[in-house]
Amino acid sequence: MQRIAISCFPEQGVFMVEPKKIAFDATDFLAKAGRGRRIVKLSPGEAFFSQGHQADSIFYLQKGRAKLTVVSSTGKEATISLLSVGDFVGEESLASVGGNRMATATAITACTALKIERQEMVRVMHEEQAFSDLFLKFLLARSMRTQADLIDQLFNSSEKRLARILLLMAEFSKPGQPEPLIPKISQETLAEMVGTTRSRVSFFMNRFRKLGFIDYNDGIHVHKSLLNVILHDKLPGQNAEKPIIEEHSSGSSG
Repeated sequence: MQRIAISCFPEQGVFMVEPKKIAFDATDFLAKAGRGRRIVKLSPGEAFFSQGHQADSIFYLQKGRAKLTVVSSTGKEATISLLSVGDFVGEESLASVGGNRMATATAITACTALKIERQEMVRVMHEEQAFSDLFLKFLLARSMRTQADLIDQLFNSSEKRLARILLLMAEFSKPGQPEPLIPKISQETLAEMVGTTRSRVSFFMNRFRKLGFIDYNDGIHVHKSLLNVILHDKLPGQNAEKPIIEEHSSGSSG
């Protein structure tokens, strides 16, 4: 969008008309429909896009929660990420023209998103530094999250992995107040993300509830005390379960 600036030099009989560019507002761009982008609304369970379909657009989540899932060649489905307001999804469409989706994005709750066509996304990234910076920041944050997920999967117990996922869903990692409730999510989905069985998730969730870390009320209410599971390697009462190991010098005999 441009404004017209008129420069006058009456003594020379010259009138110059110069276009003046309005400063780009990334927040405004992501909030409204326009060239190459439109607002879409999805009901719970409805897909933004499906694995294997053509990757020709990217979505910016304005409202609601969604999940990203993949299906193996044998038909096994796994949830690999949960999405919240402010997330982009479908960025693989920028990698190449005519590529296919690597995963399926599905609404968990009612969602509102901005669907941006690939060509428009590429254009605005090339022309607007502010938008490029914003998108790069998102990609770096997602890369760090993926690395943290891998470390979590390799080194932490399934109980700690579940606690971390619940805290991330409640957005304790973001500034400001966390969401009071996590939208309803099945224990099967949590088990897929943790990498354990549904029965183990059920056991840990009941344990968290008894310890006062979470409550159930039309969703899951996560309390900050759940951070204790992440920050410490033990839960209340675990000290008594660990035997005391006495150290002996190498020269002592049994």
